[in-house]
Amino acid sequence: MENPAPSTAPAFAALVRNAETAIRDLFEPTPLQRNDHLSARFGADIWLKREDLTPVRSYKLRGAFNAMRKRATPDAPGHFVCASAGNHAQGVAFACRHFGAKGTIFMPVTTPRQKIDKTRVFGGDAIEIVLTGDYFDQTLAASQAFAARQGAQFLPPFDSADVIEGQATVALEMLEQLGGSPDLVVLPVGGGGLAAGVTRYFADKAPATRFAFAEPLGGASLQAALQQGAPVALPAVDTFVDGAAVARIGALPFETLRRFSPQDVHLAPEDRICGTMLDMLNHEGVVLEPAGALAIDVLGDLGDLTGQRVVCVCSGGNFDFERLPEVKERAQRFSGVKKYFVLRLPQRPGALRDFLQLLGPDDDVARFEYLKKSARNFGSILLGIETTTPENLTTLKARLDGAGFVYRDITNDEILSELLV
Repeated sequence: MENPAPSTAPAFAALVRNAETAIRDLFEPTPLQRNDHLSARFGADIWLKREDLTPVRSYKLRGAFNAMRKRATPDAPGHFVCASAGNHAQGVAFACRHFGAKGTIFMPVTTPRQKIDKTRVFGGDAIEIVLTGDYFDQTLAASQAFAARQGAQFLPPFDSADVIEGQATVALEMLEQLGGSPDLVVLPVGGGGLAAGVTRYFADKAPATRFAFAEPLGGASLQAALQQGAPVALPAVDTFVDGAAVARIGALPFETLRRFSPQDVHLAPEDRICGTMLDMLNHEGVVLEPAGALAIDVLGDLGDLTGQRVVCVCSGGNFDFERLPEVKERAQRFSGVKKYFVLRLPQRPGALRDFLQLLGPDDDVARFEYLKKSARNFGSILLGIETTTPENLTTLKARLDGAGFVYRDITNDEILSELLV
């Protein structure tokens, strides 16, 4: 799953050790937990590095803290600026309050109120939040211009040597907690700071460990860069996995990650990630955001893991439960237990009864809405059906065909689903 690791200067490992020692002022090492549920499913020894359990519920605090500690002093704590709609903002806010530094955090106008409120809680009086721009690129440009005008320190989320060094403390903790080298580490990738830090540390301390990388299908910036041999900007990005929806891998992270192959990157469909999030919530009581579930989601794509010791990094747990209905809906569609149809129903007495009699004992009507009733002979109906197994919907279609009903499955039709569902 990787090319042989190049030699790495021991100086990086020493810098990471210094960062890890300093970060203990903020929080204890995040847990490394063996997961029996996943271990049984894959016949392997699966461990989860719980970065969702830092004080800000993501690993981003590590990089922000490490970058800030090198610039802030008790006499001159400084002024720091960042642009983020999520975890990086919260990490910077928390570190600003810790150091007594001034922070100005730029967030898109479209940022959910929950994320704005959490960032304000973590930063308190130390930070100011500026809402500007409908899109992140606009927000980023505004923040960088502001930092230049004010002579403030701009803290990038991943394209920084100090940030990468801070994220590498995940690897140091992992090896010490495990008491040896894992066979495989699965890392989520957004901008690449975490992946670069962990792989670089392992290259020095545990070079035999293999790596697999997980990216959202709609934001595979690392895979694109490895295919092209350099970072490239994706023409479009699906923002559902907001913690890893990055259009261009960071230049500095890519210098470390370029030794890997595109085949080391595994793409997770956004709807499948939803199923993984629900599985972890329902079976383990673990709340993960979409990016936090990435590494777990691709386990089934990695081939035979029997007998291997595997560590998955759960990168964050900042999940807004108002999104839970959407997550459930997308998971059901992906697994095939929920479908939407446009059904032509004859406009005659008893037609609805005839249709309902075709439903199986586990089929439930989740949506029934007339789209058009003006036709004299037929009406168009938006129909949503939930059931327990995909096979039930296959047999329902066969019964509809046998009874002469005319329908169209629009479940995977992006345009019609967006307009009607």
